[in-house]
Amino acid sequence: MLSLPTTLAPLPEIIDGLPNISGWETEVLSVVNHNQPVFLPTTNIRLEDVNAVFAIALHMHQPTIPAGNGGTLISNLQYMFEHPHEGDNHNADPFAHCYRRMGDLIPELVSQGCNPRVMLDYSGNLLWGLRQMGRDDVLDNLKHITCDRTYQPYVEWLGTMWGHAVIPSTPIADIKLHIIAWQHHFAAIFGWEALARVKGFSPPEMHLPNHPDALFEFVKALKECGYRWLLVQEHSVETISGQSLTHKHLPHRLVARNSQGETISITALIKTQGSDTKLVAQMQPYYEAKTLSKQQIGSVFVPPIVSQIGDGENGGVMMNEFPSAFKQAWWDMVNNGGGKSGVVGMCGTEYLELIEAAGCQPEDYPTCQPVGQHQIWERVSSDNIQPEAVENAIQELKKSNSNFHLDGASWTNHISWVKGYENVLSPMYQLSSLFHQKFAPLQQLNSAEPVTRQSHYRNVLLHNLLLQTSCFRYWGQGAWTDYARKIYQRGENLLQIN
Repeated sequence: MLSLPTTLAPLPEIIDGLPNISGWETEVLSVVNHNQPVFLPTTNIRLEDVNAVFAIALHMHQPTIPAGNGGTLISNLQYMFEHPHEGDNHNADPFAHCYRRMGDLIPELVSQGCNPRVMLDYSGNLLWGLRQMGRDDVLDNLKHITCDRTYQPYVEWLGTMWGHAVIPSTPIADIKLHIIAWQHHFAAIFGWEALARVKGFSPPEMHLPNHPDALFEFVKALKECGYRWLLVQEHSVETISGQSLTHKHLPHRLVARNSQGETISITALIKTQGSDTKLVAQMQPYYEAKTLSKQQIGSVFVPPIVSQIGDGENGGVMMNEFPSAFKQAWWDMVNNGGGKSGVVGMCGTEYLELIEAAGCQPEDYPTCQPVGQHQIWERVSSDNIQPEAVENAIQELKKSNSNFHLDGASWTNHISWVKGYENVLSPMYQLSSLFHQKFAPLQQLNSAEPVTRQSHYRNVLLHNLLLQTSCFRYWGQGAWTDYARKIYQRGENLLQIN
């Protein structure tokens, strides 16, 4: 087990009816900022026995909406159960089953002598919604494979934005609030030791900011919150010279440079392009890994890694075909190398710890940057990196290239998360601004209780984070933008309370 600060009491999960998303920032950061190996002490895989690796992650999310009795905040999943004849709400029960089934599949496969791996990404909205609905069965199933040391070698949780906010259009000041809110909530459910093991990050919608300052603040927040790596979409990044990636099955060093010329970097695993849920549901990463062989990083030859993430509940192929395909792949591995040699599954942190223990240095990883940044930097002199020069380069590009934008890139590049959503974005930025105007001065005060631990702060923060949920734009104009309007109004009303 990881060694933790000894004085930490368990966190309450629900406080005054609200999820625990703030108030223990000092404690959270003391737990997550460590350099202890997470998987290395328990992994049953030896790197020298492995030719190629695959890693799959399941992304789970349900938004919080003001649609309960009297307009109270409830999970969209609860709304689906209560209105089964609307749209595809008949899928509520299959969705709930998908949220809990990994807690059955992993123990079953382990008991059969298999060596399974899975990475899990659950939004804060979903975790809170499950508790609101009384679905302790789902959370207990997840807790079993998270907290029982028998299953820790097989399961990795990925951190994410608490309110499923797409990062490029999230107010920069709120990026770290989402990240640390999720860490609070996760620790309250699964415990401090489980939180200390969360070292990889999954951005909602695989959405990576490509504005230099937004990316820099995002990477800085990740590192300050103890993250070692993140998952990025293949087509959301480019080489430093602006080309497509040529080593997509190796970890990369994602470099962020801001308009002041400061640089920061973090390890990235590349999620390859494709029809995400089908690729994961049919375990395609395993079969792709079978076609690969070792590659060189620095002076070390390492097995390449095929990384893939898809919605864990969406679509018939994931709801119906995934369990049998998942089991079949692990059974196949047992018959071809015992599940520990040849082509194997790993978790992201496990893979990185193993190759670094073999001598790989993160600075030797191939480098990448968000797509479009090469065009900016080739217009800015390296000895004149300052905000005005960067902004001028951006404006020149927008005029000369109609395809150039700084809205970021995601796995849904056919959808803009910005254009046509001024009626959501303007209130979103307004509420964020009002939130910081009110609470920033209060946080400077020395008081017995941190401002962030007060229920009023937590309630306003909740509305601020909820308003940034991607679904209020993904589903288009109508009911979803109406939900956003209601959340904004309530957040603004709360801010009027002293």
